[in-house]
Amino acid sequence: MGVREHKSQAPLSVNAAVITVSTSRSLEQDKSGHWIAKQLREQGHKVIEHFVTPDSAPEIRSAVERLTHSGEVSVVLINGGTGVTPSDVTVEAVRPLFDKELTAYGVLFAQLSFEEIGSAAMLSRAAAGIVGKTAVFCMPGSLGACKLACTSLIFPELGHLIKHIAKDS
Repeated sequence: MGVREHKSQAPLSVNAAVITVSTSRSLEQDKSGHWIAKQLREQGHKVIEHFVTPDSAPEIRSAVERLTHSGEVSVVLINGGTGVTPSDVTVEAVRPLFDKELTAYGVLFAQLSFEEIGSAAMLSRAAAGIVGKTAVFCMPGSLGACKLACTSLIFPELGHLIKHIAKDS
């Protein structure tokens, strides 16, 4: 079965959660998270939760575990906390939870980011993986980075990815 046929059998709507990692932004100030949630809704997906959590590995990990074990969401989109400062711990908090890592996501994001911002792209990290039956994506928190990750990588393959994750062994 080819990619086109796989995609034609993918769900058109999935349940999603959006987490913004920040100690300086409130939910009201969360431009990136609101943009992601709005785009998901406009594409016919259902946003089950959208919230802000601080740059704290235990809190980030707890939020992801709660969402991925709930059975309510098929995808968790996390923005923020992916840089190189000591407080940027999103990737370190989430990566150990992955049953399978989508290694190409980070590489592709870096390539696309390099094309937009040049060598500064190496200062931000992106990671994605599967936790149980849930896809989890970590992306930088800037609005431009969220738009790049979502429109170029995540949204075009979201239904296709969820179809494969939901497949029984």
